[in-house]
Amino acid sequence: MVDVIEADAQLGGRVCSPRLSPATATSQQPPSEQPMAEQAVDRAHLARMTLGDARLQAEVLALFDRQAGMLLARMRQASPAAVCAFAHTLKGSARGIGAWGVAAAAELVERSATSPEAIDDALDRLAAAVALVRSATKDLRAAS
Repeated sequence: MVDVIEADAQLGGRVCSPRLSPATATSQQPPSEQPMAEQAVDRAHLARMTLGDARLQAEVLALFDRQAGMLLARMRQASPAAVCAFAHTLKGSARGIGAWGVAAAAELVERSATSPEAIDDALDRLAAAVALVRSATKDLRAAS
């Protein structure tokens, strides 16, 4: 397994740079594909990423569920650099399945990782976004 802290250091700290601000952090979600706010997972995006294979969708969602749980638990006990790296990992995974709310919340955690005043709220928002995805995809994950 790749050590995310070491990888960030090798990249010159570009992933978890404290210079990352709301103005410089942009969503990779195409404007034409922005889901409604209450949609936890963009199912059309998920279908494209899994070539419409329902079993693969269930497996990918189950993997996301497991990874999100592990990373959230680790973030609560980790150093700011580790929190940032874990959030970056979760952001990428969320974008892969179309969980745009989780991706946005993870990006907020990345930006807040070095701010003791903001990190707890950002982690709570991320946990809530993950819980929403877990709830919304429970039926799909059960198929795996």
